[in-house]
Amino acid sequence: MTLLNVNDLVVRYDTEEGPRHSVNGVSFTIEDGVNYALSGESASGKSTTAKAILGLLPDCAVIESGEIEFEGRDLRSMTAAERRDFLWEEIAFIPQTAIDALDPVMTVGAQIRQAIQTHRDVSDQHAQRRSRELFETVGLDPERIEEYPHRFSGGMRQRVVIAMALALDPKLIIADEPTTGLDVVVQDQIIDNILQIQEETDSSLLLITHDLSVIAEACDEMSVLYGGQVMEQGHVDNVLLNPSNPYTMGLKQAYPTQDDDSNELISMSGEPPMLDEAPTGCAFNSRCPFADEECETTQPQLEKLPYRNQRVACHHTERATRMRKQADDPSTWGSPEHDAGSSNREVLLEVEGLSKWYESDTSLLGRLPLEGGSPSITRVASTLRDAYERQGNVLRDVFDSTGTRVRAVDDVSFSVSRGEILGVVGESGCGKSTLAQTLGLLEEPSAGTFTFDGNSHDHYQDGNLQSFRERVQVIFQNPYDSLNPRMTVKQLVKEPLTIHGYRLDEREQAVKETLERVGLAPAEHYLDAYPDELSGGQRQRVALARALVIDPDLLICDEPASMLDVSLKADVLNLLRELVNTEEIGVLYISHDLPSLSYIADRLAIMYLGQFVERGDTERIFNSPKHPYTEALLAAIPEMDPRGTRDRVTLEGQPASPATRTTGCRFASRCPKSTDQCYSEEPTLDTWVGENHEAACFHPNEESRDETQPRDSPIEND
Repeated sequence: MTLLNVNDLVVRYDTEEGPRHSVNGVSFTIEDGVNYALSGESASGKSTTAKAILGLLPDCAVIESGEIEFEGRDLRSMTAAERRDFLWEEIAFIPQTAIDALDPVMTVGAQIRQAIQTHRDVSDQHAQRRSRELFETVGLDPERIEEYPHRFSGGMRQRVVIAMALALDPKLIIADEPTTGLDVVVQDQIIDNILQIQEETDSSLLLITHDLSVIAEACDEMSVLYGGQVMEQGHVDNVLLNPSNPYTMGLKQAYPTQDDDSNELISMSGEPPMLDEAPTGCAFNSRCPFADEECETTQPQLEKLPYRNQRVACHHTERATRMRKQADDPSTWGSPEHDAGSSNREVLLEVEGLSKWYESDTSLLGRLPLEGGSPSITRVASTLRDAYERQGNVLRDVFDSTGTRVRAVDDVSFSVSRGEILGVVGESGCGKSTLAQTLGLLEEPSAGTFTFDGNSHDHYQDGNLQSFRERVQVIFQNPYDSLNPRMTVKQLVKEPLTIHGYRLDEREQAVKETLERVGLAPAEHYLDAYPDELSGGQRQRVALARALVIDPDLLICDEPASMLDVSLKADVLNLLRELVNTEEIGVLYISHDLPSLSYIADRLAIMYLGQFVERGDTERIFNSPKHPYTEALLAAIPEMDPRGTRDRVTLEGQPASPATRTTGCRFASRCPKSTDQCYSEEPTLDTWVGENHEAACFHPNEESRDETQPRDSPIEND
């Protein structure tokens, strides 16, 4: 039975600069019980298609033509009231950012009950009982149902949104990048959670993501979008194992996998089309290495391949086998070939026993006077105390700080050399970002020290901070927060040059050259744009250009590519690797994306609750991880091969609070190998030592991943 049918959908955005043809004839069908994926780069039309289905397009968007039917009902003809009743009952939505989907002044339980009682005439007791059931279904403690969103981690908030989406047992769940920005363990848990729930509720899934490995494990069928058009669609096995459109081949080559022996990430040169005009030829023509004159002038139709459940929009499908072989070669795409860099490296950053903790000697509530102060302060204190008595669960974090010390970074030592990338990996909340901010002197170190280019951090804080800022640049995860929305791209990239006194006649050219260096070419197209006029990937490139324009010696990158699609991520990673090799800068690259780090990082440090638990050469850690936590992180990486199977990682519970002091190993409570020794003694990094490899573990893994047998290569069926 056909659940959802989208036929020849065309959507246009009317902007001040003119029309943008975002979706240009997209068609696909989801059968009952099928998990379907929409994939492609940023601005390919994925999210616009989903919003058109849900009726959530902004006022500036116009559906020019096309059909959207759900179980034979015309969704486009529904009134606003009819659509409100229809959504959540039949189709539920899981947005990309859970923090934006939850009301911060309502408990999560109240929000779930509101979703239920808006659509169903049920008692408060019934809604409460259903909310607790949903919490158990998504793996959350029902006793926390009356807590507020800020008391949950990012992964837990995402589970709350999933619970809300499941509240009315919908037939179709539309999930827009539900795991973007989450670490691999949480991502694995959430995808597994969604799949288990689907099996129990017999619902279908429309997954919007650029993560091909998640599609390989979670979906049955898929469409690959580019320039608002479907380039290829069919069974996931066929599309991913035997892609027949060059764009799909490029996406697959740009995606890092831990099983790939290649040391190169292939990125597709050029930019997606501006879509200010409806395409007349193949939308991918300008970036395709196999394009000819026909591709430029004639738009290919989406046609079914013989003997295979696969449809492709390409003029050259008969050459698919040859194109796939050529697509494996980086030179086909114009990707640079990277050497290994210098082997004789000079230490640039040296960190010794660095710690960063946060503490409060007295609770905030205890410092508010009830008498003896000014009348206004006394009234405020009395009001806050009354509020605490009424709403203690929401104010507890603010008022009940009783002198505890939160050890975000705890006695960490390492070095970064010129011409080297050191990757730091760990779950959310392990201290990675605090480490980055402390090394960037955006936070004051609590203990320990670090030296940069021979001078201690005290030297730079004592009147030399501007020279430090010029030579050490931090690139943050979220460009939405790190770029001033009131400044143009030109102003944003020029600002560091102004601050550090570069000559006026050099600034304009430096801005243009740097923008084009990070892939924003021609620069003239972007100079006068504001951040809200750019895609997420373009914003991140502006942030990268802003850091590179003054030629720093050290880059501290905090998840700089977590929000980028696979091709843009490959561009950024290749650019960093090229800068390290050719200009011998040093890079501290913080990420939860282990496959990406396998391509660009020279060494890895695995972080857990503020400390490194394993450190060594990247290849050694991937091939023979010693710490159980590292094993768990590697096991959580999805398989790119849709035929593959793996045992999903199960780490019971959440990491302990950084404020809790343990006497033994910090990972012991979640470790499947823990013994009495692990609870009584704390291992250090020299507990197990190998060649360029060390681990803080009493029971290191002795198996090597090198000994695993490679899978059979895909069968060609052209």
